[in-house]
Parts: sequence; structure tokens; C-alpha cells
Amino acid sequence: MSADSAPVLVTGATGRQGGATARALLAAGVPVRALVRDPAADRAKAIEALGAELVTGDLRDRDSVRRAADGARAVFSVQMPDMNDLRGDSEWVQGRDLVDAARDAGVAQFVHTSVSGAGQHRTAPGWAEGRWAVMEHYYETKTAIQDRVREAGFRHWTLLKPGFFMENFLPPSFLLPNGAEGGLVTLVKPGTELSLVAVADIGTAAAAAIADPERFHEVELELASERLPMTRIAEVLSRALGTELAAPSMTADEALAAGMPEFGVMHEWQNEIGHPARPAYARALGIPLTSFAQWAEEHLRPGA
Repeated sequence: MSADSAPVLVTGATGRQGGATARALLAAGVPVRALVRDPAADRAKAIEALGAELVTGDLRDRDSVRRAADGARAVFSVQMPDMNDLRGDSEWVQGRDLVDAARDAGVAQFVHTSVSGAGQHRTAPGWAEGRWAVMEHYYETKTAIQDRVREAGFRHWTLLKPGFFMENFLPPSFLLPNGAEGGLVTLVKPGTELSLVAVADIGTAAAAAIADPERFHEVELELASERLPMTRIAEVLSRALGTELAAPSMTADEALAAGMPEFGVMHEWQNEIGHPARPAYARALGIPLTSFAQWAEEHLRPGA
């Protein structure tokens, strides 16, 4: 099998980032092997209908991942923490085992998606003093997986480090826990700028890296599609949703009482530290980006 005809193993293919990557690769004519837990599931069948080959496996089963990686030219790597055990090690174990399985299978290229700022977080003001203890497990896990990728010995590797997902505003959204009419509920202050990323742009970036392994080798892309203050975000959402939304200024107690989930307290980080991802970095690599207004028009307009 030639390198060009060999498939790319995509993990998380039924989720957001893996799904976007699978679609971008298939649209470019690149064979995709999608790792799925249940090939009969609707989301798995939807990816298969686009032309992906389904392979049954689970990131928590290292042997199944090793089998899935055999003969792949590249791996797209994404993991999710166990939302019922955010302090647990499931994300680390899945990431470690995927890196090791791909290496053992002789995969030449590894493209991993992490999060903006992972690895730089320890230099944040107040980190050493414990100001950001709530963020420690989150960032340390992401950083440990990044280190594993760098050290594994792949011929080519790329780290994508996306910012704040535009898809976080999709209903049902933890940022709109009471629906659009109930307004935005967040600790992100009105003047705080967010490095927003459309999930589709993560797929575009991953496909670009897989298409040009040499150029993207050792690239650690701090990926943002657009950077906007919350006031502007609220304006765009208001137009798309047809409901006037304001950027709130809330205390943690007020936001929690209004329906913000517990993990929402982590967004205080945005006000003081923020994501280093910037649109200019992706543009410099020739990656086309989606504006927030474009994204909202496509995803939030009634009937979209």
C-alpha cells in the first residue's frame, strides 16, 4: 500500500474535532479509518456514509487501538476527560496509550489536538502560589500528552492548540443555561477578548498538516479563528438568535445561581490570563478561517 493510499486513523470521529477532521480529509480525497465504539450508531453511520472506513475500538482498550493503527499513514488524536470524574486519569491514559500504540504500529505522522496555552500555563501570574489550582489537573494532563507526542519518535508530528470553541454557544449551551431568552451566564467579563475557534477550522488545520507533513513537522499551532471581546460576541449572537443579549458581569455565586455548571468557574482564567491562540498564526500557514459572524449565521439562525 502506498503512503498516499494508506488511511488516516481518526479518533473521536463521531465527536466534534474528530468529526471535523474526518470530513475535511474525506473532502480532500484522503482515505479515513474512523475509530468508533459502536459502528451501528447514527453518528458512526453518518461518517461511513461520507466514505470513511469504520473500525471498532475504544481508546480505553489499547490492543484495539494498536490494531486500528496498523497500516495507517497518520493518526489524528483527540481525547475527552471523563465528565463524571474530571480529576481522574482517563484522558491521560487514553492519550498515552494512543501515542504508544501508534508508535508501536510504525505510524509515521501524529497530529494531536490539545488546548491553547497548555505548557505555558505554569508561567501565569499566580500559578506558583496556587491561584489557579482549579485549572491544574486540566492543563497538566494536556501538557503531559503533548510531551508524550514530542518524545515518541514519530517521523512527523504536529500539535494543534485550539482556543474557545464557537460551538460552546450551540444550544443547549452551558453559556445559555436558560435559553437565549435567559441571557448569557458566564464569568467572562464584557471587555475580555476570547480566542474563538470554529471546530471546522480544527479539521481544516489537521487536514492541512496531514497533506504536508514536512511543513507541519513540529508545528505547535495556537489556533484561533477570530479574537473578539464578549461585548462583540453578544452582538453577533443577538443578531443570529433574534434575541437581545448583553455581555454579563457576574460573580461566581451569581453565575452558579443562574445555572452555570461548576466547571464554569474555570472561565475566570480568561479574564486574567486568556488563551495565547491568535488568528494570525493559522493565516501565516495558509489555513482558511471562519469568522464568528459567519459561524453564527450558519449554525444559529432559525432553520440553520
